[in-house]
Amino acid sequence: MGAGGYAGSMNTLTERRATARGLLNRYGRGFADACGFSVIANPASLFQLLILAVLTSGRGDYHKQVALAHKLREQGWDSPTRLAGAPHERRVQVIRAAGRRDAERLATTLGDLAEAVADRYRGDLRRLRRAAGYKPDQERRLLTELPNVSDRAADLFFQEVQVLWSEVFPFAERRALAAARKLGLATTTAELASITGGDESERLAWVAGALTRLDRENGTNK
Repeated sequence: MGAGGYAGSMNTLTERRATARGLLNRYGRGFADACGFSVIANPASLFQLLILAVLTSGRGDYHKQVALAHKLREQGWDSPTRLAGAPHERRVQVIRAAGRRDAERLATTLGDLAEAVADRYRGDLRRLRRAAGYKPDQERRLLTELPNVSDRAADLFFQEVQVLWSEVFPFAERRALAAARKLGLATTTAELASITGGDESERLAWVAGALTRLDRENGTNK
């Protein structure tokens, strides 16, 4: 397939679908699931998905970002209330041990985010969805009004959550589409959706997530 170096150009639908299958075989089904986080319609899972999106949306070592998300969960900070209630210095200690030089800042960042989700939505991002009237533009507005949730983090969250929030489908974030273009797989979200089955949100989320991982593995995390 040449995915490691983004080589190759597919012309036929059959070839592109074969490439999509190869991506899933190599990089896993979706971004969050491949990183060890299930995408399930419950408050804890949705919050962990948002934390993963926030941590992996910026520059830096992708593997360390994912490892930190696991460390937070291992501490039992798997819900907004538990993360917000953790002592600040303990958060700093865990984050610093995970190799982050900005541990003090990040401990505050994550604590503020957890507190906001707990206070505004009683710890349940499904309440955010309802408050937005199930409209993606309003969901984005409410997400990015949360402390330290950027548009890029919202994109990663939407790409994964589209399997649960049907109004978001079809969605592929910028880095997934960049990888798809370099492979000659697709140039738009609609084109990528057609390759993955047209109306299958789960399949699109899987392939788009694999493309995001491909992009991060190749270091193009701009």
